[in-house]
Amino acid sequence: MKNVNVQSIFGISVALVLGAAVAFAGSQGGASFNGMPVFVICGLLAFGMNWLGYIPSYIAQTEHYYDFMGSVTYVTLLLVAVTLTEEMTTRSIILAVCIGVWAIRLGTFLFGRVRKAGFDRRFTKMKTIPLQFLMTWTLQGLWVFITASAGLAAITTSQSVDFGVVGLCGLGLWVIGFGIEIVADHQKTVFRAENKSGFITSGLWAYSRHPNFFGEILLWIGVAVMALPVLVGWQYFTLISPVFVTFLLMFVSGVRMLEHSGRKRWGEEPEYQDYIKRTSVLVLLPKRSI
Repeated sequence: MKNVNVQSIFGISVALVLGAAVAFAGSQGGASFNGMPVFVICGLLAFGMNWLGYIPSYIAQTEHYYDFMGSVTYVTLLLVAVTLTEEMTTRSIILAVCIGVWAIRLGTFLFGRVRKAGFDRRFTKMKTIPLQFLMTWTLQGLWVFITASAGLAAITTSQSVDFGVVGLCGLGLWVIGFGIEIVADHQKTVFRAENKSGFITSGLWAYSRHPNFFGEILLWIGVAVMALPVLVGWQYFTLISPVFVTFLLMFVSGVRMLEHSGRKRWGEEPEYQDYIKRTSVLVLLPKRSI
């Protein structure tokens, strides 16, 4: 328990330092409200809202509202950024709509899935350990802030550049990524409803073992591309957003955990071994020959 608490305190500290660094970088050249950069206000809200969400969740020992609070945080930051920034451009509006639509869709999907299942196995043990559970809520605040940082920096910046070809390319990437994520989630939901066990190998899942994550990474690359033309100075640091998303999905929560779980459940089955060998782990690609 002592080691868990030490690790949790370290994780919270690192999250706060990274959040402060992103807040400093993203606020350069951006709008202010009563002397405080709007981008910094968004950062404070990202952490503050999740800390507030932690309190009743720990008391009730429930993880049901974790993903829902993540989506609410995204939408709140967007509303604050849009409201407190005097001049809204076409780029700002498009970015706010894209991030907002994604957040609402994903949050609704994840909230419904947890409610239907009754639990989220990621939290079975950690929700009983105060500091570790607090760390997960703190990391969610960091996840929201860094992931949305490029978009928020572009929304709150004082720079104005026509949306142009670069913006359209970014929007195209977002649309493709968003579409892939929706289709992949739907295909897996239908599969799970018809198959209580087994693994999906049809639809987009025939070309990637994790097409939903590929779609999510692609859409955040699109957001970064849309934001790029109006970023200046330290704001370029917010382009870490898609890199951060990729790192989290590949090495922290998404792919790493699901690959481990899959090998544990079906690793001895020849069909699963064949699927692993022939199917790309992330990017949508034709099946490999063996």
